[in-house]
This record gives sequence, structure tokens and C-alpha cells, in this order.
Amino acid sequence: MAIWRTVVGKLWLTIILLVAVVISTVGLFLLKIVDVTVSADSLAEIKHLFIYSGAVGFLLTTFFAFFLLTKITQPLREMKHAANRVAQGEYSTRLVVRSWDEIGELANSFNQMASELNTLIRDIQHERDQLDGVLRSMSDAVLLFDANGRVKLTNPEGQHLLEVWRGLKWEDVSEADERETVPDPLRDIYNTLISKGTTHTGKIHVQSGVWSVVMTPVASGDGSAGGGAVAVLRDVTEEFRVDKMRKDFVANVSHEIRTPVAMVQGYSEALLDDIAQTPEERHELVQVIHDESLRMGRLVKDLLDLARLEAGYLDMTMQEVDVNALLQRVHRKFSALAKERGIELIRSGEDSGLLLRRADPDRLEQVLTNLLDNALRHTASGASITLGACTKIGDKGARQIEIAIKDEGEGIPTEDLPYIFERFYKADKARKRDSKVGTGLGLAIVRNLVEAHEGTIRVTSALGEGTEFKLLLPAG
Repeated sequence: MAIWRTVVGKLWLTIILLVAVVISTVGLFLLKIVDVTVSADSLAEIKHLFIYSGAVGFLLTTFFAFFLLTKITQPLREMKHAANRVAQGEYSTRLVVRSWDEIGELANSFNQMASELNTLIRDIQHERDQLDGVLRSMSDAVLLFDANGRVKLTNPEGQHLLEVWRGLKWEDVSEADERETVPDPLRDIYNTLISKGTTHTGKIHVQSGVWSVVMTPVASGDGSAGGGAVAVLRDVTEEFRVDKMRKDFVANVSHEIRTPVAMVQGYSEALLDDIAQTPEERHELVQVIHDESLRMGRLVKDLLDLARLEAGYLDMTMQEVDVNALLQRVHRKFSALAKERGIELIRSGEDSGLLLRRADPDRLEQVLTNLLDNALRHTASGASITLGACTKIGDKGARQIEIAIKDEGEGIPTEDLPYIFERFYKADKARKRDSKVGTGLGLAIVRNLVEAHEGTIRVTSALGEGTEFKLLLPAG
């Protein structure tokens, strides 16, 4: 920077100009007097004196200017550089106080301001880190939208939710709008909230999931509710499913128990009223009561087993299990029943080395018993049922054992396949009360027992062609 553009430079030039004007004015007046009263030699000396005085005055003013430059301009320049560093984020910048005049007080005030600013920024940073930690630790999805509906802030759960929803295809929503604005499931809620400015609480259904949504308006700078909105979403799919299951359970249990209870009550009243005249009639009534009581007993037993399984209270004795021996035992148990019904029960070729390192043989036998009982009840005479096992390699290279039960029965409709492991599912839509109809809980118990062994169960079926159940159990 040129010196004449600084405060000291301007002051220096002003002093030089004033000294020059004063010396010139005094000289002009004195020369008129001196020309009359002094000789030529003295006049020359006087002129030299004025020249020397001007030179000395110039040197003195120059020295004064550099003195001011050191005391004023340099501290101000240091303050300027320090202010620039603070503006760039270096809040620890401090000035050296070299004097206790106005410049020193200014430097001291600057240091206090920088210290307060550093403390304030540090507190803001600490609060931001705390807020970021709270958002990251939340299992709920948090989304912040501005007044234009654009996503301004999310936590990891919210970001994951946005990515999942953006992977879905929505009608009348372009890809650019989908990335930048409120996602389609929340758009109507957001528009209503912005127009009314009131908090919204409710549930939304997205594909097969259910989400609880609390959306609150964000105040703008003028205090109005036009600053956007913040939405907190929680996945309540499991709670919704459990609540629906509870309601269905109550309805199904009441439906299942009502008829046998009514029959037991009706036939017992018939016995009390001596409606049956002959011993054969009385025996028939007692047999019906006995059958229905057995059916209710089986239903209560299955309900208790299922409740213990789902609550995790069922004790399991884990040990090494020989799958070939297990299948042979189950095959031997059902061979007589299958022969009586005219059904061929086939045990497929044995595969050596079929060992489960950790499994409960009694529970696995219960699984196979339920599946074979279903197969026998839905397979006509003259058909066959195949029971076998083999070794498989899973997706991650883990060794698994596959147990398959395939029948040539009536099959299951395709639309019913996703629901067969639910409680009280029955292929018999009429729910007839005969000996061939089960309680509807067998497959639900099978699924829970297989999952307790960290395995999976799959089913394939076609009407009129039969059904095949496959159990995949980890061998290790």
C-alpha cells in the first residue's frame, strides 16, 4: 500500500505542506525587510538559513511520520490481519498489546472479543456434536424439510429410509423430484401441515410396512410456521402385525372352541334328559363328547406349545443328532398308518454323514410328525409320500442338511401359500369337524421349531399335484 494512502502518510504530507507554507510565507515577508537593511552577503546567508531550516523541518516531519507509522499504522495493520484470520475461522488468534494508549486498549478489546467468540463457537460446536450424537443414536428416522420441501437434515436411519423409499416407484413423481423433495408417502401430510401449521400424528402404510409419523412445523425467522417441518418416523410393522395377530388369535380361538364346547354341552344335556333310549344311542352320544373333548385337549396343548415357543420359554436339549436314524424312526412310526390308508410311504436313499451337531431330536421328530400327519390327511389312497434327506451347501458356503417331505395329495392353492404357517390356517375352508381336520396350529409350531434350530422351511405346491416341504438346518 502506498504511504500517502495511509493515515500516517496523509498526516506526514499535511505537516510538510504546512511547514513549507509557513516557511515560505515568513520568508517572503522577511526578504522585503532584509533587502533594505542588510548587505548582499548577509542576504545570501539568510537565504541559506531558510533552506537549512526547511531541510531540517522536512527531516523532522519525516522522522515524526515514521514514528507514527510504527506506533499507529503497524498495530492497525496487525489488527487487520488478525481480523481476517478470525473471519477465516482461526478463533484462537490474539494480538500483542504493546502500549496502554488507545491502540493498546483497542488491541485488548479485540483479544476479549476473539476470546468470547472462541468460547461461543466452541459451545455451539459442542451443542452441535451433542445433537448429532443424539440423532445418530436414535432408532427412529428423523427428516428435516425446508419451506420448499427439500431435505435439509437426516440421521442415519432417516437416510436409509429415504434410500429405500427412493428405490420404490411412485406414480407422477419424477426421479429428480424424488431425490430432492419430500418423499411421496409424506407429501400429503407435509402439504397439510404447511397449510394449517399444526402437528400431525398418525400412521402410514408403505408397501408391506407400517410407519408411525409425527411431523411438526418449524418456525421461520419471523415466528410463523413457514420454515419447513421435521418428521420423526418409527417402524411399527412388527407391533402392527402382533396387534393384528392378537385380534385374529382371539377371533380364531373363540371360533375353534365354540363348536366343540356347544357340542359337548348339547350332548351332555341330551344324556341328562334321557333322550337316548338305547345303550347304542347313549354310547354314540358319549363317543361324540369324548371326541370333542380330545379335540379341545389337542387345541389347548398346541396353543400352550405355540405360546411357549413364541415367548422363548420352551426348553430344548441340544445334542448331536443322526438324521438317518431320525428319519428311520419317523418312517417306522407312520408305516402302519400309511399302509392302513393305502398310501405308500417311501424312504428315499440314505446319505452317509447326515449329522446335526446341535439339535433337539424330540423337537425335530415333532416337526416331522406334524408334516407327515398333514401329508397323510391330505393324500388319497393309492398315492405316495416320500421322506428323504441330503447335504446342501448354503449361500455363504456353510454346510446344511435338507429334509424333504413330498406327497401326491390334493395340493395347496397358490394364493394360500404365503399364509399356511399362520395360526389356524386350514386348507379346508369349511372347517368341518371330522377326524381328518387338525387344529390349524401344526404348521405354526413347525415353523417356530425350525427357526429355533436356526433353520428355514420352504413349501412348494400345486393343486392336484401334491405338496413338498423342505427343511434346511445348519449342520454345524
